[in-house]
Amino acid sequence: MTNIHIRPCAPAQIENTSMAIIDSEVPDKPFSGVEWLVARRMVHTTADFDLLNHILFSPGAVDAGLAALQAGCVLYTDTQMARMGIPMRRMTPLGCEVRCLLADPRVEGLAKKNNTTRTRACVDLALADHGLGSGSIYVIGNAPTALIRLLELVDEGRARPALIVGMPVGFVNATESKELLIAQQTIPFITIRGRKGGSALAACVINQLAHCLLEQRDA
Repeated sequence: MTNIHIRPCAPAQIENTSMAIIDSEVPDKPFSGVEWLVARRMVHTTADFDLLNHILFSPGAVDAGLAALQAGCVLYTDTQMARMGIPMRRMTPLGCEVRCLLADPRVEGLAKKNNTTRTRACVDLALADHGLGSGSIYVIGNAPTALIRLLELVDEGRARPALIVGMPVGFVNATESKELLIAQQTIPFITIRGRKGGSALAACVINQLAHCLLEQRDA
């Protein structure tokens, strides 16, 4: 037998214990309030404390996200993975809907016509079919092309989502697309500078915001 110590923990306490461990290992917290709860959830999702050096909230981003969710907004995701990471057990009580348009039969044709990615085509379809106004949040964890297209529409004055969670991961234009997001001053955003990101991280941001609202309702 090895001398590895297994921490005793009841199933219902695993998450709370994890959060307590994160709190204890970050005595000097770089964020406060709900921003810290979101950042802590991102660390919990990845076990990556280095994220705390790269997470960026625009002024008022958390409040904008909370208000949109409280109002029963529509959330668009760039991938099915991100959509599945936002469970309806949190969205339904808030009256929110989560949509990913990748399965729309028009997407492939539009992407081929414009010689671009399917995720970028989804942004155009979301705008054409449903609008991307203040009653929406766009959640991007994988596709820089989706974030770049969304920011083009914002710059043209055609899209005004309440919040952009922009965390595309990877090596080709992931960093650059997030720097474009940071540079604009029109739409509140939550992002991670650099190459890190992913669907799980983007989704967990929404989950934590929703969790905060549902906790307030139950208090």
